[in-house]
Amino acid sequence: MNVLMIEDNESVAEMMQMFFLNEGWEATFKYDGKEGLDAFLGQPSKWDMVTLDLNLPTLDGVTVCREIRKISKSVPIIMLTARDSESDQVIGLEMGADDYVTKPFSPLTLIARIKALHRRVENAEKPTGEDTTANQPFDVVTDHFKMNTKTREAYLDGNIVSGLTPKEFDLLFTLAKKPRQVFSRDQLLELVWDYQYFGDERTVDAHIKKLRQKIEKVGPQIIQTVWGVGYKFDDSGVGNQ
Repeated sequence: MNVLMIEDNESVAEMMQMFFLNEGWEATFKYDGKEGLDAFLGQPSKWDMVTLDLNLPTLDGVTVCREIRKISKSVPIIMLTARDSESDQVIGLEMGADDYVTKPFSPLTLIARIKALHRRVENAEKPTGEDTTANQPFDVVTDHFKMNTKTREAYLDGNIVSGLTPKEFDLLFTLAKKPRQVFSRDQLLELVWDYQYFGDERTVDAHIKKLRQKIEKVGPQIIQTVWGVGYKFDDSGVGNQ
């Protein structure tokens, strides 16, 4: 795996370099936002993972994340932040980050998050060994909605829901393949993020917010809140909206 770590704290970078080497990963370190963004833009297809500090000189992490997402919707991004305010974390996720880790963090925790995120991306891109798109083009089909996990496309009444990040697509697929089933935030964290957040559920709410915004660009809302419980997919009322 090729990891681009944009981190202005050299002690953190040096510490993580040892852990990356232990995993057999190649890592490139940049210490300010502009250098990091330039490194990504120079070879967008090289990187399998980007870890991005929120507080960076020259360009802040939110700006770097936004610019990376203009080039690549699929490269996994984990944002690192010393801040513990909900607004900072939500802003990072809304700009396109797939995950965040709050400093100080255990190197093993970051390694586990990287592995989990990379594993889900690999599984999503892995060929099945046979082309079934002609006979079964969609993995989810309801009265108003359909999804294809091979092309990573989702349609609401024939209109494509565009600009979905990998996590947003996985979240939508998890909900849509079991219409009207209510999922708690903890369940979604385990199913979509592949590990537990130990009670930190705000990342689900941030992704749901962005997902709803993209759905509403093409049609009625199909992600419903079940107050006090969680979220569900329900397009049964689309024709009435």
